[in-house]
Amino acid sequence: MSRQQFGFLAGFLAVAVWALAGVGVAVLAVLAGLLGWLVVRVLDGDLAVTGLGDRRADVRRRR
Repeated sequence: MSRQQFGFLAGFLAVAVWALAGVGVAVLAVLAGLLGWLVVRVLDGDLAVTGLGDRRADVRRRR
């Protein structure tokens, strides 16, 4: 499946959930999908979260 096809499917499903269950459920479904995507990226090693705490501390020190 190409990225364009996946994007179309994701958009279509979000609108379908919105139409069938309401806006709140659609927003929760999209947020759950984004959270799942983020967890998989971290577990695959594509996204490093170890340095995020250090960056936050550096910003506080500069002020």
